[in-house]
Amino acid sequence: MDNISNKFESGFKIDTSFADNEPPKREKLDLKKELVEWLGVVASALIIVVVLFGFVFRVAIISGDSMKNTLINGDVVVISNFNYTPKQGDIVVVSRNVENSTESMREENGPIIKRVIATEFQIVDIDFETGTVYVDNMPLDEPYISTPTLDKYDVEFPLTVPEGCIFVLGDNRDVSLDSRSSRIGDGGMIDTRYVLGRAVYRVFPFDKMGGFAVDER
Repeated sequence: MDNISNKFESGFKIDTSFADNEPPKREKLDLKKELVEWLGVVASALIIVVVLFGFVFRVAIISGDSMKNTLINGDVVVISNFNYTPKQGDIVVVSRNVENSTESMREENGPIIKRVIATEFQIVDIDFETGTVYVDNMPLDEPYISTPTLDKYDVEFPLTVPEGCIFVLGDNRDVSLDSRSSRIGDGGMIDTRYVLGRAVYRVFPFDKMGGFAVDER
């Protein structure tokens, strides 16, 4: 019996190297699979971002003080034109460049950002002595303005906004070139086809990050 035991003890050796190495091999395969899946998720996310910011959202940097104090020079906002129809109170970015091309994007033809005061068929009147703006004979409550509407340019009031157009004003009425002037749009009227989008979110400065409240609209 001792001889038999010795044979089993000394004559057979079980190779466990395959069993020991199998889990690490499987772990490497799992890691590779996870990496491929992760790269797929990242690629999909990048495609979504490109599509969104190419066709749905744009980023605009505010230049000038015509929308102060709602928006000031250097603020960065996200604008959207997805399924959008301008409404009274919206803050919109408007192209003054008919071709909307970079070649014609000189300073005087660059996009402007204003607030929609009236839409098509509404009647606008302004009392330049009191600074009161009327739409359809009703005075507007404008807590967002930093200066009253006292400056008159060359557009005559009262006026009716034509079909397919909007009437816009800046919140800082003292320095804003807007629908009071025939230099903007067609005699002050903005064709809605040249509305690039509505400002929906401020991303900079960080302490003012957020959407625009109802009372700002």
